[in-house]
Amino acid sequence: MKKSGSDTPPASTEVIVPGTAKPVILDTDMSPDSWLAVLFLLQRGDVDVKAITIAGTGESHSNSGVRNAHRLAALTSRPDVLITGGRETPLGGGHRFPLLMRWVIDRMMFMRPPPSPRPLLRQNAVDLLASTILSSPQKVTLVAVGGLTNTAEALLAHPTLVDNLEMICIMGGAIDVAGNIQEIVPKHANAVAEWNIYTDPHAASVVFRSGAPITLVPLDATNLIPVTDAFRERLHADRTTPAAEFAYKVLSRLHSLASARDFYLWDPMTVAIGIDDSLGSFEQRTLKVLEEEGPQSGRTFDHPDGVRVRVCKRIAQERFEQLLLDAVNGRLLRRQR
Repeated sequence: MKKSGSDTPPASTEVIVPGTAKPVILDTDMSPDSWLAVLFLLQRGDVDVKAITIAGTGESHSNSGVRNAHRLAALTSRPDVLITGGRETPLGGGHRFPLLMRWVIDRMMFMRPPPSPRPLLRQNAVDLLASTILSSPQKVTLVAVGGLTNTAEALLAHPTLVDNLEMICIMGGAIDVAGNIQEIVPKHANAVAEWNIYTDPHAASVVFRSGAPITLVPLDATNLIPVTDAFRERLHADRTTPAAEFAYKVLSRLHSLASARDFYLWDPMTVAIGIDDSLGSFEQRTLKVLEEEGPQSGRTFDHPDGVRVRVCKRIAQERFEQLLLDAVNGRLLRRQR
């Protein structure tokens, strides 16, 4: 199919020097936007995906998330990627996504790619995170796009992990905008928290206070880039790989749901920032997570006793969208020498 036009040069013209691939771990709850984030990562020649860990406290249960991640790895011809899951209970509190929603997400909205023949790892998410980060000859970027339970548990068990972390890039929080709990549970009392932080506020607080460099990609930034009809049409006209075809099916299925009229690529945006922060603009904020139970539990807010966090304010929409199209179509796998 003919590629739609763009003012952004094709990313395949970039020169990628062998041996310079950025080491990245993805900790994800395997939500629909996470599926696209996995495809975005695995289809890039400039990224060394060290591992994918599944946060079982998010939209997917742990075992289902692992199986579905393996499906996406096989779809992109990357069955070698190490994938495993973590606990399904938060480190603190009892917040969780609605069970019916999780049941549907576990089944990838009934459009699962073929299964992967790769056997499941016996190693759990915390052990895989620790061994991968500690053994890496380069500092690792950890991109966390679900509840922060796995990340926090690993940091608590192995505090020295922060010494070999380049950055923890987190999709989470709503600082100067409303939260998104009520978008899924309309009658919920909490109007200020964002789901990834809300599912385990204690874990989020642990990660914030770990001493690791943190970049936060909150709703404040992601709300500025909804999935538009124009972008879906571009993807419809530009899908030359199984990954691009699956990505189009995901966005089409979500668009058909009345509850998903406003859908955002939260997780792929965060992955994009974690790989190349020139895509964003940032400010320093001193933030704290409210751990206590109540109508503001999980709120992320400015506080003098908080932690200095680099917060993404805006993402270059045109560049990001072109990168996503190029990635799912395999154009970022090409290398020029």
